[in-house]
Amino acid sequence: MTAPLRINEALLIANHAFKPFQCVAWAPQDGNGELSLTVIDRTNSQIGRTRIPSSAYSDPAQLECLLQQARAELSDEGYALQSWSMPH
Repeated sequence: MTAPLRINEALLIANHAFKPFQCVAWAPQDGNGELSLTVIDRTNSQIGRTRIPSSAYSDPAQLECLLQQARAELSDEGYALQSWSMPH
């Protein structure tokens, strides 16, 4: 069984998942533990956005699945992402 991820680990993983674009992530202050991710291009335009509940970002398998889905959506919209795999 894999150890749960801490929020800082999840943020680092998400940042690498969207290269060469920048991933800005934050946890809203409403206390629900959700992580919001926004992917921006080189012109600082938002090209993608997703929200990840704490139950998903703390579970490496769920986080990987959600990040792969978000990557697929960006690819479908014509954005070329670098290859990426979930660190183990």
